[in-house]
Amino acid sequence: MQIIMLGPPGAGKGTQSKRLAQKLKVSHISTGDLLRQNEKEQTSLGKDAKDFMNRGLLVPDELVAQMLQERFNATDIKNGFILDGYPRNLNQAKTLEVILEKKQISIDTVIYLDTSVPVIIQRLTGRRVCSGCQANYHIKNMPPKKDGYCDQCNQTLYQRTDDNEATVMKRLDVYKKEVSTLIDYYKEKHLLVEFSADEDAGVVLQKIAEYLSGNDSPKN
Repeated sequence: MQIIMLGPPGAGKGTQSKRLAQKLKVSHISTGDLLRQNEKEQTSLGKDAKDFMNRGLLVPDELVAQMLQERFNATDIKNGFILDGYPRNLNQAKTLEVILEKKQISIDTVIYLDTSVPVIIQRLTGRRVCSGCQANYHIKNMPPKKDGYCDQCNQTLYQRTDDNEATVMKRLDVYKKEVSTLIDYYKEKHLLVEFSADEDAGVVLQKIAEYLSGNDSPKN
């Protein structure tokens, strides 16, 4: 089973993708993780990406696409995968389609986590990230056992500079402009399924799992 997980910032794409991948016993592929892995291993692609990031620039689509091409060569995706955080726009979607066609891989379902603005703001402004392993926490929804420290590696937690309400609203405006054509693109291919992601993460996961097993329909 090959799945794409889409949704606005704060929708819980990472959380749902990881949990669903474990449940389905497929691979979780995150473009953010790919960037960090390539940078850590100092691959040629990682060095190129770091150069852009050091200059305060976005990593070009071409570089991300090359990382994905290599990732799809790995043997662990033979049972399927969940692609988290990509594509973000129509151009990336078409690039992904070309990559997958060459590898004779087809997408079965595109899941869109529809999330209301108040919920997104509450989630993102309360998010905290581990300075060591990059694990995510939330001051209310998922607090660490020890305030300010990661449960996994005991490194300090920090708030991302873009996790404030004003910046979140700007990010949402940009996202909405890009995602509308992306949603239409996958609707036309009869791949898109929408779920409300305002509920507790466990509830949302259960609804997605039931839909994929053919026992239920999405409830928005």
